Amino acid sequence: MKIIFLIFIFFFFQEILRCEPQALRSIEFTNQKPLTKSCNVSTFPSDNRLEWFCYKVRSEEALNKLLGKYLEAILRFNRIDRMHALQGATLKIPLNLEKLSNFSPLPNELERAKNFSRYVLIDISEQFLGAYEFGKLKFSMPITSGRGNSTPRGLFKVLGRDRWHRSHRYTITGTNIPYPMYWGIKFHSVAGKNFWIHSRDLPGHPASHGCIGLYDEEMQKKFYGYPKEPLFMDSKKFYLWIFPDGGEKPFYYPQGLSDVLIEIK
Repeated sequence: MKIIFLIFIFFFFQEILRCEPQALRSIEFTNQKPLTKSCNVSTFPSDNRLEWFCYKVRSEEALNKLLGKYLEAILRFNRIDRMHALQGATLKIPLNLEKLSNFSPLPNELERAKNFSRYVLIDISEQFLGAYEFGKLKFSMPITSGRGNSTPRGLFKVLGRDRWHRSHRYTITGTNIPYPMYWGIKFHSVAGKNFWIHSRDLPGHPASHGCIGLYDEEMQKKFYGYPKEPLFMDSKKFYLWIFPDGGEKPFYYPQGLSDVLIEIK
């Protein structure tokens, strides 16, 4: 009976180890195979560059403890913010977390951007934005674009700016508060509808009415109460890259800025 009991304990703990993926206990897993890719998550063309498995978030403590210093990189890889990740999201966790360092699905050099001091490439299929200076990638960041085909494609110019812009059409869900589109950069207008690149929550998939949304955890803390300690401020970073002087006051450029081009494909 004692031998049978020991055998039972051995297989019991083996099953526990299988349930808690080894990549969440150690980064020494480069020769392992992904556990599954059949989970319900958004996928992007560049996902095939890395092997990954699925992990369902149980709590903020578990998320921070298990992913540690790789948390930000994993959230960016999933195109999701911390607020949505904690709402029972399933995340893709690369088997080799070290490969997430400076991850970007966009090219490091862009030939057609070489004549521009600032060139913006927004890849809808990848849900990523790249900022180029004379053809070289300066930085990149995840986005959320419009549902379906609501985000226009093509080449655009910067038509306006407004650091504290609010939507005139939409409100925060469940409230009468106009949706905050902070650090807003207007790039298109048609039939009375304006399109902006602005602060937004990122749920991990296209979710806007056509605008391009970027991380802004300060905005989320103000209106949603989370996260308690804002860290990710992509919208501010992008805005100040376009307007190094700070762009304090709203301003509109009827002809568009001549030295900035925005490509959405």
